[in-house]
Amino acid sequence: MPMPDSIALYIHVPFCETKCPYCDFNTYSGIDGLIPGYVAALKAELHQWGKLLARPTVTSIFFGGGTPSYLPTDDLGGLMDCVRDSFDVQPEAEITLEANPGDVTPDRLRSYLESGLNRLSIGVQSFDDELLKVLGRRHTASEAMTAYHAALEAGFSNVSIDLMYGLPYQDMGTWQATLETAVELSPPHISMYCLTLEGGTPMEQAVALGQTPEPDADLAADMYLAAQDTMREQGYRHYEISNWSKNGLESLHNLAYWRNQPYLGVGPGAHSYLPPYRFSCLKSPRRYIDLLSGPAAKRHAAVEDGDLLARIRSTPTIEAVETIDRELEMAETMMMGLRLDDGIGVTDFTQRFGKPPVDAYADTIAELESLGLLTAGVDSLRLTHRGRMLGNEVFSRFF
Repeated sequence: MPMPDSIALYIHVPFCETKCPYCDFNTYSGIDGLIPGYVAALKAELHQWGKLLARPTVTSIFFGGGTPSYLPTDDLGGLMDCVRDSFDVQPEAEITLEANPGDVTPDRLRSYLESGLNRLSIGVQSFDDELLKVLGRRHTASEAMTAYHAALEAGFSNVSIDLMYGLPYQDMGTWQATLETAVELSPPHISMYCLTLEGGTPMEQAVALGQTPEPDADLAADMYLAAQDTMREQGYRHYEISNWSKNGLESLHNLAYWRNQPYLGVGPGAHSYLPPYRFSCLKSPRRYIDLLSGPAAKRHAAVEDGDLLARIRSTPTIEAVETIDRELEMAETMMMGLRLDDGIGVTDFTQRFGKPPVDAYADTIAELESLGLLTAGVDSLRLTHRGRMLGNEVFSRFF
């Protein structure tokens, strides 16, 4: 298989000052002593992939976690230098850093901009202090608003905020108040996610034991509808099921995922998709550091020739590799593309797979149209308003 010409790059930072009770991501608190070794290991992996993939073009970079803003700013700057040394980063590339409000200070913001970061995603979650305590967040609503304004004053023109709904103890009044505060700030981009109780998390266990009330799914649906109405009234584009933006300020990095385009993830637990292979990195930060430093790294030198699969398998931190066949690639392209308000472009799909979607999924599309969940036009296939509310029902039909 040929090397990908261009990729979206995800860099995982697994460190948190405290871990939120609803989070099941591969993140850890209390291991700050690993940070220097971890940053060195990340640089080693970035250099390795730059060689393995023959220095592809990078269209977007996303520092996620965990809490990337918890890293020292010099380390973030060093990682950005390493990315530029290893890959051909487009001059106009979108470069995003996830940040906790408490980490957003004028000095840090200046350093971020000097490093080349040009987009912030601030984890606000709620503008209600009591709900922030329920979520285990280490900031207040006031601090979140201060962080947002500080980002603008520092020179960031592209700032996103994350909000959550469907929370224990959250009623429609508190959600409406959070929405009102959000639109008063008028950020370029807002992501809104419904709480999912992930198995094994402290919050899921608290709900199971009756210590925390179980979220109301019907109320969560009403909250989503309220968000749609509020954002539409404010002129935001509802470009993806959980995301709204002002014109031209959609998340380019996430669009690569939703369009099923190639992406590379580095760091423990990170996932990658370099067609036709999807693969993931081992989860342990300590093991990750060991394999990418010292004698272990020399024993596991990556193969810089051979086909794409050989190069992937030669990487010591890769834990699992899956081959995505044509049928699964088509189904996943349908599932993710239908999340977008643009939907599935018929021409793009036909050029990619050699047949239009109405030929590949004739019966499924006809059924979804009859149920009022999908609109099949000449140029595109899109979810209806009802289809967005029942997205999982639609997506499952393609598998």
